Amino acid sequence: MAAVTLAQASTIVEAALAKGRAENLMPLTVAVLDPGGHLVALKREDNSGILRVEIATGKAYGALGLGFGSREFADRAVKAPAFVNAVAAASQGRMVPVPGGVLIRGGDGELMGAVGISGDLSEADEMCAVAGIEAAGLAAQTGR
Repeated sequence: MAAVTLAQASTIVEAALAKGRAENLMPLTVAVLDPGGHLVALKREDNSGILRVEIATGKAYGALGLGFGSREFADRAVKAPAFVNAVAAASQGRMVPVPGGVLIRGGDGELMGAVGISGDLSEADEMCAVAGIEAAGLAAQTGR
């Protein structure tokens, strides 16, 4: 299984933050995880809230744990709250079911990791994650 490299993760983080600045978003925190859920890169912009690291990481972790982007997880939370409660318990609260957690896929569709972003509206966080992944020449998967 190929994992996102540090160089790719760094590109993702920098491009995601640049997109956030170009869109005049609130201060962002970006976390990039490998396929096993291990942190590869993280940056927290000045004045990004103190829980943003945990939220960004939880968005990415949830995407990896369930095999789809956190947008899909958010949709399922509305339709099946008991499922989300069970997943929250199984993951010891590590998964965050809102958009902003995006799977990273290689050119062959292979899972390489996930990006989680927190700091602005979830849709804006997700937009920045996609921009970062695409800047690294990889494919973003926001839902199923």
